Amino acid sequence: MSERYEDSYLYRLRHSAAHLMAQAVQELHPQVKLSIGPPIENGFYYDIEFAEPIHEEDLTAIEKRMKELSKLDQRIQRMEVTREEAKQLILDSTIPGMGAETSEYKLQLLEAIPEDQVISFYDQQRTDREGTLHRFLDLCRGPHVDSTKEVKNFKLMSIAGAYWRGNVNNKQLTRIYGTAFETPEELEHYLHLLEEAKRRDHRVLGKELGLFMFSPRVGTGLPLWLPKGATLRHVMTDFLQQEQLKRGYQPVVTPHIASIKLYEKSGHIINYRDKMFPFMEDEDGDKDTYILKPMNCPFHIEIYSSQMRSYRELPVRYAEFGTVHRYEQSGEVTGILRARGFTQDDAHLFVTPDQLQSEFIGVVDLMQTVLNKLGLTEFRVRVGTKDPSSDKYVGHDDNWTAATNAITEACDKLGLDYEVSPGDAAFYGPKLDLIIKDALGREWQMGTVQVDYNLPERFELEYIGEDSKPHRPIMIHRAPFGSLERMIGLLTEQYAGAFPLWLAPTQISILPIADRHFEKAEEIASELRSRLFDTRPLRVNVDDRRETLGKKIREAQLQKVPFMLILGDRGLEENTVGVRSREDGDLGEMRLSDFLEKLV
Repeated sequence: MSERYEDSYLYRLRHSAAHLMAQAVQELHPQVKLSIGPPIENGFYYDIEFAEPIHEEDLTAIEKRMKELSKLDQRIQRMEVTREEAKQLILDSTIPGMGAETSEYKLQLLEAIPEDQVISFYDQQRTDREGTLHRFLDLCRGPHVDSTKEVKNFKLMSIAGAYWRGNVNNKQLTRIYGTAFETPEELEHYLHLLEEAKRRDHRVLGKELGLFMFSPRVGTGLPLWLPKGATLRHVMTDFLQQEQLKRGYQPVVTPHIASIKLYEKSGHIINYRDKMFPFMEDEDGDKDTYILKPMNCPFHIEIYSSQMRSYRELPVRYAEFGTVHRYEQSGEVTGILRARGFTQDDAHLFVTPDQLQSEFIGVVDLMQTVLNKLGLTEFRVRVGTKDPSSDKYVGHDDNWTAATNAITEACDKLGLDYEVSPGDAAFYGPKLDLIIKDALGREWQMGTVQVDYNLPERFELEYIGEDSKPHRPIMIHRAPFGSLERMIGLLTEQYAGAFPLWLAPTQISILPIADRHFEKAEEIASELRSRLFDTRPLRVNVDDRRETLGKKIREAQLQKVPFMLILGDRGLEENTVGVRSREDGDLGEMRLSDFLEKLV
């Protein structure tokens, strides 16, 4: 089993880097008030109240002082104290950074420590040539490295605002982010990846490539899909629909709103209310309350329960590209990777107990097929289970055990290595997530499949078994893409906008050199559009602007079009086109039939 990040040396190193940064800030700005400074996934931060605002350019001086302090080899020692001793230390104005005027946040943190928990400080000390003792003392549970000299490969990254304890009603502090690594090579590699991530940012590429846009008049987290982006969505949905039809899925379509009664019955009102948009009261009609749809499953349940089912009909597999809306905090919205309106490639399977394992395996196989087609071949499997200490879950323990066993047994049968993650289950059942690693080594939770005994019970779903008696079906929830928006955002960054030929919104751009070549260019475009590539008509445009050929080629390259066909006088005479590839450059003159053969 791999070591947890929280138990690693890197975690301690970054924790100590946060303290080193706080010490440097305190020496440069003695009147600051320190709050908390934890390690995080890719680095660390510290939340600080400054007397005067600081800016990004101030990070250079802080980082310089950190390097000086690091070289002083200050020992980092843990001190365990009583609650009263801790309070005395916090209020001791003879210790730098302590005293009543600067320690209001530390006192609040002390009050929040449970009575049965050990209270500890970490003390960074050094003695200068004159024999004067210098200290940096911080209330902290640790752990840390032994000396500041171990913290030497670091970089301060950015400044942001952060409300104390995440509450908008509290004072806003300044959060300084940084990162640290064990070796300079690891730090350099990480910084390179950050630069590469900026180059691949789907929000930037989405605008440059004309895929999607946002409008403040439309609202936060609500993307508008432009023609090229809509084409990309269509190609992806068409691909998945074909795969689903091969596997016996039936398409359904459901409304964008529903009565509150539906979500009261499903339990989402209790467990999901904070993600729902405000409820709509119908005062003039049926006096009902309506909800903007946050998920599709209750609708599919209603379709299933609309008639009596026989065991001979099962499994029933309903699939829908259903648009849903969830109230994400504005600070959490990130382009199309995390939006408020998005379309799930949702499906719900209703199965008998005997069918559960084979259907679950079939779903996982479909998810692997989808990821392989998209070129996302590096992933790991996580099984989200119930957290025994939480009360957020619904349903009987026996059902949870059966559902969890069904998932782990299916993984074993498929030969999938998986990790178990307590607390990551949905409120109604355990789930399997595929965690994708992208071209930059970042991980994304994408496709998911869940086994659910509880919603069929809440909705009293039935089928008539071979024994002519009613039985309860089991539900499987699944979404290979997760959402179209998130998957397209990931793919945009994965390929840096240079989508593979089958996905590219424009596959071929025809570039006529002069006006006299326009008519032939349109004929070639029409011919190409009549041909199928990967079961779909080729997507072709003609650049008939009166621009130089060089400019047309440059812009086609910037738009990351896989192939360009250049048409001039020679092409008219010899019935050929000049072929340029996005990756390989000039491929020479070809007959159209030869080009099509090469394309296939």
